[in-house]
Parts: sequence; C-alpha cells; structure tokens
Amino acid sequence: MSGDAVAVTWQATTRPLDDDRPLIDHAPSDALVWLHGDDGLVAWGEAMRLPIGVSDLRMRAFGGALGAILATVAVDDGVRVPGTGIVAFASATFDVGGTASVGIIPRRVIGRRDGMTWETLIDPLDAPPLPQPPPWNPNVPTDRARFAGSSIPDAHWLVAVDRALDAIEAGRVEKVVLARDHAVWSKEPFDSGLLVRRLHERFSGCFTFHVDGLVGASPELLVRRSGRDVTSEVFAGTAGRGADIAADEELALALTRSDKNLREHAFARDSVAQPLAALCDRLDVPATPTLRVLANVHHLATQITGSLRGDVSVGELVDLLHPTAAVGGTPRFDAVELLTRLEGMDRGRYAGPVGWLDANGDGEFAIALRCAELSGARARLFAGAGVVAGSLPEDELEETRLKLQAMRGVLEAD
Repeated sequence: MSGDAVAVTWQATTRPLDDDRPLIDHAPSDALVWLHGDDGLVAWGEAMRLPIGVSDLRMRAFGGALGAILATVAVDDGVRVPGTGIVAFASATFDVGGTASVGIIPRRVIGRRDGMTWETLIDPLDAPPLPQPPPWNPNVPTDRARFAGSSIPDAHWLVAVDRALDAIEAGRVEKVVLARDHAVWSKEPFDSGLLVRRLHERFSGCFTFHVDGLVGASPELLVRRSGRDVTSEVFAGTAGRGADIAADEELALALTRSDKNLREHAFARDSVAQPLAALCDRLDVPATPTLRVLANVHHLATQITGSLRGDVSVGELVDLLHPTAAVGGTPRFDAVELLTRLEGMDRGRYAGPVGWLDANGDGEFAIALRCAELSGARARLFAGAGVVAGSLPEDELEETRLKLQAMRGVLEAD
C-alpha cells in the first residue's frame, strides 16, 4: 500500500427499496428535503458538514471536496442512478462572498426517480447504525404567524425601483431584480416539517426544499445534470391569478402578449442559454416562452435542454449560471452591484442555489425562491421583481406581494 493511501473510514450502501409510499411520508421532523412531484430525496442524520467557500468557483470546489471523500468511503451502490451513493445537500448564499452557505452529507437517504425507490445508508465503519428517528408529528404545538413587515418600508422600496429605472435609462444596466424581505414571528417555533408538507401539496410542480432552516417551493430549476444531459427551466415575467375563469384567462393572455414581460423573460433565458451553448454539442432553446400556472401566479417559462460536450460537473454549471438574470439582472456584474446598493439588505440564502449533488458530478439545483429562512419562532420571507424599461414601481411592489403569498399562505393555513 502506498504511503499516500487514505484509510477507508465510512461505508455507503445503496439498495432498492420496496416501498411506494410518498417520499414525504418517510421524512422525520426537520429532514433534508428535495421534492418534485413524486420524485426526489429526503434525508436525515449528519455524516459530515462540508464548507462552501466564498469564491466564484465555490460549488465546483464543493463538488471536488465531495468527490475526494470517496477515497475514505467504501461505496456499495446497487442502484447506480443520479442521487445514489454519496450525496450532499447544499444551500448557498446569493452573494458568492457570503458566509452562511450550508453543505451536508446525510447519513440516511430515501430517493425516488421514475418510479424506482432506493435507500442509502452512510455510516462509520464498525459503528452502530443510525437509529430510526420518530416520524414527523402533526400534533406538535403551533401558533399563528404574525407578520411584522419588511426591513425596507414600501415607500423606500419604491424609491429603489425608481433609481433602478434611472440606471436603466442611463444605459448602465438593462435589467435589475430588486428583492424585499418580510419578518414573521410566532409564540411557538415554526415546524419545517409542516411547512414542507403544505408547500409540496400546494405546489407539487415546483421544487420543494428544506436545507438547514431554509424552506420553500421554487418553480425555477437552475440546472440539472444527469450524465451528459443538462436541463434548466427559466422563469421570468409574472401576472396574478383571476377571481374567475374568464378573468384568469384574460390575465394569462395579457402576460403572453406583454412586451415588458417578454423582454424581461428574454434577458433571463439568454443568461442561461448563452453560457451553456459554449459547453454543449446540442442545446435546444425555444424561441417563445410557455405559460406556467401556479396556485397564486402565472409565469412565463422556457425549458432549455442540451448535451454537454465534456465532463462538466453540476457544481461547475451552478457557478457558471448563478446568478441568472431572473434573480440578478443584466449585465450580470453591473446589475448585482446595483441591486446590492439599492436593496439595503442581506439576501442570505434567498435566490441562491439550493439542491443536491452526488460524488459523480450529477445533481439538481433550483433557485431558492418562494422561501423562508426559519430561526426558531422567527422567520424571514423573501420575494423579488425584475425591473426593466417600462416597469412601474407600484406594479413591481404588487408583484412581490403576489409572490409572498406562497409562503404566507402555508404559514397562515389552519
């Protein structure tokens, strides 16, 4: 044996699981969660925390650190699909220099993809297995949510939008996304398990996630890598829902014909398509967005699919794409510098990448939208709006209110 050999100290075993219950039924309280429809991962226990750095290449480095851990793990993978073997959940800050990012390798994972279910156990060698935690308890005491308002008064936020429009008119940026937060408190700690279940029930077509206190349901897939296949789903351009079918259809049609919203969407689509094109042998980018209908809003959406030319990990793809123009603006660096000055708040992990990756470089990351950062009986909700030429500050404020309804609704539910 070489003197440089690394001792194997962990065992990771993945086996098919004959259990067709919904994945969420496997999740104990405070589980790590990634759900999209019937598929996804739920996990618990903590094998290791991996630091996520503060550079533009932070997720590439994080993926590399995960791959390096393979030298210390005896992997027995009887399923061999993306999401088996060694898997880490990650939630990174919007600001690549932020220090609140989280990376966790869980000890037990239940996964499902295309009707196949599996279980992965990650344990130290010769250690007793992780005890089965008690199931989520729906009878944990809860209290009503109390909404304390934003850290930025509405009037100040409207002024920020107006200043963004001045920058656009002066040609310094073409689009900038401005976000606002909303503080919430309760007399009892917020139950992440309850919120995840409510979000998944109401927004099953979104990516429901929970990683270390960040919980939400995002419609927007930043990137998925499965071998050489790459997918991104871009959302930009929003309208509310109507009070009846006729009003709803009228709002949807107006959105698809809105020059302002179509331009806003094109910036976001191109901010993903252009960097991916340099890495792909094939990239399919529809010229016209489709309409996506959620419980509280209509969105313009474009699904981009391609085939990677080389072995590019999902971490590298996240670094390449984040932040897209859907949450930052365009040109990217000028827009991010502007929004940082105008917002007057720390976004934390809001609008950052959230998802999972495995040691083979596969994974899925959403943009952390329609989310809340939980801290005991306190929480911060977030929503943003894209500002382009022709935007009206009062309309952008209303858009943030519409988006905040996703989390407000699950907090207020009986």
